[in-house]
Amino acid sequence: MSEFRGIYTLWKREVLRLVRETSRLVSSVVTPVLWLVIFGTGLGVSMGTSAGYNYQQFLFPGIIGQTLLFTAMFMGISVIWDKQFGFMKEILVAPVSRLSIFIGKMLGVGTNSMLQGIIVFILGFFIGIPITFIMTIEIIPLMILVTIGLVCIGLIIASVLDSLENFGVIMTFVNMPMFFLSGALFPVATLPDWLKWVFYINPLTYGVDAMRAVTMGSVWHTILPLWQTIAVIALFDVVAVLIGSYAFTRTK
Repeated sequence: MSEFRGIYTLWKREVLRLVRETSRLVSSVVTPVLWLVIFGTGLGVSMGTSAGYNYQQFLFPGIIGQTLLFTAMFMGISVIWDKQFGFMKEILVAPVSRLSIFIGKMLGVGTNSMLQGIIVFILGFFIGIPITFIMTIEIIPLMILVTIGLVCIGLIIASVLDSLENFGVIMTFVNMPMFFLSGALFPVATLPDWLKWVFYINPLTYGVDAMRAVTMGSVWHTILPLWQTIAVIALFDVVAVLIGSYAFTRTK
């Protein structure tokens, strides 16, 4: 019971932190919406609908992926804060396993990321994205799968760093390539073969591709069959959780 209590306490702490910092929640939602409205509309006008869909509809899953990526990775900064203020030492000496500490952190940060991703998804309805009930119940499990792996990456990086400045630099170095090399802004299928491999080793590519299959339906052809795409994401999650758990056992 102490393990479950520890997981719940850490989860609750991360969620309360977000609730109390409403400005961060608002800013993290406004930016993706601006991408959809300004970037999506501007490029959509120039690109037209020759592919059978408009660019804003194509961009929508990519921006959801961007929201999950940036939030999940950045929220790893809470580990750095806990280290600097001494709270991490108190957690580590508590009668709770480090695996439970990692899971509690992962669930808390993941909940925050999912909340912001869901808000962006809902706001898509108000800018003309055709959202249905079936689409909603299909995309939320995909968002959860994508979030788990991304949160683990942020926590792994934070577990080996002690400086807020270093964490910010590393996050920018990791976030931007993952976003731009995920197919969020343009179709991977149209790229030359020598460049495609960079996209194929990016886990976010498969997350965006799967969400695009749900939101765009039959007009979108995934890189792999959908079940294989989901399997790749799930495998990445398992590996990320294992590495993250090990990294937290090394945290001091």
